[in-house]
Amino acid sequence: MNEELKFAKTLEEICALAGQQGGVIREEQVKERMEGAGIDLGESQLSLVYEYLKSRKIGIGEPADPFDYLTRDEIDYLEAYLKETEALADVSDGEKEAVALSAMAGDPDARRRLIEIFLPQVAQIARLYAGQGVYLEDLIGEGNVALTMAVEMLDCAENAQDAFGSIASAIMEAMETYIAENVSQKKTGDRLAQKANDVLDQARELAEELGRKVTVQELAEESGMTADQIREAVRITADHIDYLDTKG
Repeated sequence: MNEELKFAKTLEEICALAGQQGGVIREEQVKERMEGAGIDLGESQLSLVYEYLKSRKIGIGEPADPFDYLTRDEIDYLEAYLKETEALADVSDGEKEAVALSAMAGDPDARRRLIEIFLPQVAQIARLYAGQGVYLEDLIGEGNVALTMAVEMLDCAENAQDAFGSIASAIMEAMETYIAENVSQKKTGDRLAQKANDVLDQARELAEELGRKVTVQELAEESGMTADQIREAVRITADHIDYLDTKG
């Protein structure tokens, strides 16, 4: 593995660890992970790493302030969600590990209990991905689904810590996928909207030249677009291209 890939992989591992810890990581943990991967960073380079982590909504030594990147509605939702779930998740590290081991052995009650224990962590991980064009509530919903599925697949985990890491990784991957899909859909929607605007502009120009509405075929010949592309633009605008005779 080249140095750049190793560095990127280690950064993602650090982000995953922060997610397991409620969106917080200590400077010592960052240094230990980097040194463990054989990456030697000076203080100035570590400062850049800390800045990157902060940009991912990860607190260094203490939780990041949600007011910095969440809307008021999202903050209210987060507080209500945590109030509802944190009491169920109030367990010691020893109890959490015991529940995980039982869940790994296939105990259905332990699996349900492990889901309850991880519910607040889903919200903390969602905070890491807030501000990327999707609602915090939707991120938490995706995370909860991933949590449930991950808990059902713990039989391959080697120990409790491995199980915790698998769960956190599954939650983060689900949120990243959801964000990526929404970004892709938005780009597609933007392209379609632009295409509709282009059709509208060209239909207007041609109609003004002819002094009447233009037909789809006339616009296709003038613009170089296909009739199907024009009809798709008409569909997007709910048939509101007034300069176009869609029956012609």
